[in-house]
Amino acid sequence: MNISGVIITYNEEDNLEDCLNSLKDVVDEVIVVDSFSTDRTKAIAESFGVRFFEHKFEGHIQQKNYAINLAENDWVLALDADERLSNELREGIKVIKSSEANAKVAAYEFNRLSNYCGKWIRHSGWYPDTKIRLWNRRLGKWGGVNPHDSVKLDVGVQVKKIKGDLEHYSFYTLEQHLSQINKFTTIAAQESYKRGKRVTFAVHVVLYPFWLFIKNFFLKLGFLDGYFGFIICINGAFYKYQKYIKLYLIERREK
Repeated sequence: MNISGVIITYNEEDNLEDCLNSLKDVVDEVIVVDSFSTDRTKAIAESFGVRFFEHKFEGHIQQKNYAINLAENDWVLALDADERLSNELREGIKVIKSSEANAKVAAYEFNRLSNYCGKWIRHSGWYPDTKIRLWNRRLGKWGGVNPHDSVKLDVGVQVKKIKGDLEHYSFYTLEQHLSQINKFTTIAAQESYKRGKRVTFAVHVVLYPFWLFIKNFFLKLGFLDGYFGFIICINGAFYKYQKYIKLYLIERREK
């Protein structure tokens, strides 16, 4: 069972080295597809001896599917540059590689644990955040709606869970989070409009964000994450508000 590690990047000099280090002795090759970074991303990648490609960014889903198609192996382990394999997860993947593979299992999933401004977030709707990231690329590919991608498997493909967390260093500052919210909600609103999604102002713009905060902060125990849990839950509601108000404004403009 040979595995290709696959990462897409753009200006990831602060994250890429740790990500690549976590893949050592786990994968048999590493592919980095970069969107013409202007920082040291390329130099860092090449210092690890990866297969490095530059490709115009046309969307998260498109870029990730382009990357997995470059793999020499059928099995791919896909990470974002701000993610690392925990030691427990590394060992779990090694066991799978060295043992007799279950022919019926063509994908593996594991929990993702996010670090927000230096604090590990274990509630607030952010954990366990289970992801499929190791799979046979012949039996699945990236799908979803930009900018939120996920692996979509063929019908009947069995998925098994591996112990250990995928460590996600989400945001180092509040400013980074707010900047991404602005960027991602613009993309999400445009994609939703293309797909025919329409807004009922009172429901989508007013009620949905309010309900999301209540759900994440109280029902999903966001308050146990303390100060940062409150920020995450507020920003989650703000994301929902931004997405739908932008979609609402697109509708009005097009009319």
